[in-house]
Amino acid sequence: MSELIVSGYAAKAVGRPLEPFAYRSPELGEQDVRVSITHCGVCHTDIHAIDNYYGIVNFPLVPGHEIVGYVAAVGSAVSELKIGDRVGIGWQGRSCMQCEWCLKGEEQLCQDIVPSGTWVPYGGFSTSVVVDGRFAYPLPPDMPSQVAAVLMCAGVTVYSPLRKYRIGPAQRIAIVGIGGLGHLAIQFAHALGCEVTAISSSPGKKNQALAYGADHFIDANDQASLGELDFRFDLLMCTASGGMSWEALLMTLKKRGTLVLLGFPDVALNSTDLVVHELSITGSFLGSRSTMREMLVFAENHGIAPEIELMPMSRVNEAILRVRENKARYRIVLENDAPAAGVTNVARARTTPAAATPARPG
Repeated sequence: MSELIVSGYAAKAVGRPLEPFAYRSPELGEQDVRVSITHCGVCHTDIHAIDNYYGIVNFPLVPGHEIVGYVAAVGSAVSELKIGDRVGIGWQGRSCMQCEWCLKGEEQLCQDIVPSGTWVPYGGFSTSVVVDGRFAYPLPPDMPSQVAAVLMCAGVTVYSPLRKYRIGPAQRIAIVGIGGLGHLAIQFAHALGCEVTAISSSPGKKNQALAYGADHFIDANDQASLGELDFRFDLLMCTASGGMSWEALLMTLKKRGTLVLLGFPDVALNSTDLVVHELSITGSFLGSRSTMREMLVFAENHGIAPEIELMPMSRVNEAILRVRENKARYRIVLENDAPAAGVTNVARARTTPAAATPARPG
């Protein structure tokens, strides 16, 4: 027999630049698929993982969870995918399929979510990845792979709360932060028929926000303009990471309105308006498998696509630095410069790779 050796890029310790790294591909479980990777997006959560921001990552770590590639092998119980299918994979590569949330079809809330990340044991900054085939999604034939890669995480992250809160025509929504998530949120909300206001601390992004489908743009530093929006919005979606005037933002919500946090900002506020106006603050984490499939169809039908910088996988550290410095406009996707198969046959070894535990997606 032979063992499959995968080439990738790994952080060997906290905060370290990624280095070339070869490892043995995990053996397939009966529900697993092995996917040869062509594209992988760079998400800020990958940087959180490299920095061990949440204290739950083991090294060496191969990050990457916005993946597109071709099915190279399937487990014995896989029936919906076949070798050669082009698929997308997001942050969640598996779940327990047994807890109350999985049984409800809300797998993103799986009780065993920490080891369910795609980068366990190793992720998408590589030539091959193994995941549960039920979390590998066939892609619309005409959707470019680099577009699909970003939608597998950023796309479902912004689409899921829009559907959960039944946002649609005649509703007013504000998108706070015009970056990797925000520029997609504007497009989805616009396609759903909402009146969309973009709120950003970067006035220079106004024309871009309007081009993505925003009806209005507000400079977050302009307190007078924010004050004119009191009780205006049904939903606020916060994609920014910090620097918000939370009380001013809450005042823009209608009574019983909802603020949804999509990232991990530090929130500090006076609770008076929250209580008096019966407001809700909630988080939104990824999306279910059914939401992922729905999102891909919706994006294809409405021509929704991220703004992408395409770079070869070999420039992964340059890409990570651009994301760290907030210079990416607005997502970077790495394109594999290795052979499509992504694996090499070598003699079987007797050891197994150390597991990498994921940080949370963002």
